[in-house]
Amino acid sequence: MAKIKAIFFDMDGVLIDARDLHFEALNAALAPFGMPISRDAHLATFDGLSTRQKLVILSETLGLPAGLHDLIHDLKQKHTQSKISTHCRPVFHHRYMLSRLKREGFRLALCSNSVRDSVNEMTRSASIGDFFEFTLSNEDIVNPKPSPDIYIEAARRMGLAPHECLAIEDNANGIASANSAGVEVLVVADPNDATYERIAERLKLVEREMVR
Repeated sequence: MAKIKAIFFDMDGVLIDARDLHFEALNAALAPFGMPISRDAHLATFDGLSTRQKLVILSETLGLPAGLHDLIHDLKQKHTQSKISTHCRPVFHHRYMLSRLKREGFRLALCSNSVRDSVNEMTRSASIGDFFEFTLSNEDIVNPKPSPDIYIEAARRMGLAPHECLAIEDNANGIASANSAGVEVLVVADPNDATYERIAERLKLVEREMVR
């Protein structure tokens, strides 16, 4: 079996500490309609899902009218964009990690469940966009995470088999997406846990398993 050749990074919760950003932006968009959600509910139910997936859940559980989805989605994206400048900054250990992995010959891509505008603005604000061959958003595939589509597409674009790729993920929906695609997975707790040392350790473990 071939060794790992590419590493795919989730964005929110892995390279960007965006949980509070998305929580606050979604509640700001929901506020005019009197339907805020708690922080605990956001972490337990909505973490890692796209805004449209969150709105479907709110319709199913709290009766949010489906006719409001487009309006609330657009409001949420506007609030997200306004918060990025205060939440996203370059992080030294992330830039070091990406630079070293690239220098060692690994091909890098970003696979995010966020919309394209958020991906572009967050990677720009964090000064990490240049490390990736390409970035994928939830607008670049048919089905967002936890569907495997985004990781299947990333492997396809690189001309690699899924088992030649490692995904760095932090939540259940992203982990399910990578597992379903047949991609190896490293689970991190938060952006502080996404380090070169953690990834190097996982790569060594995968290679040992491949030669058994």
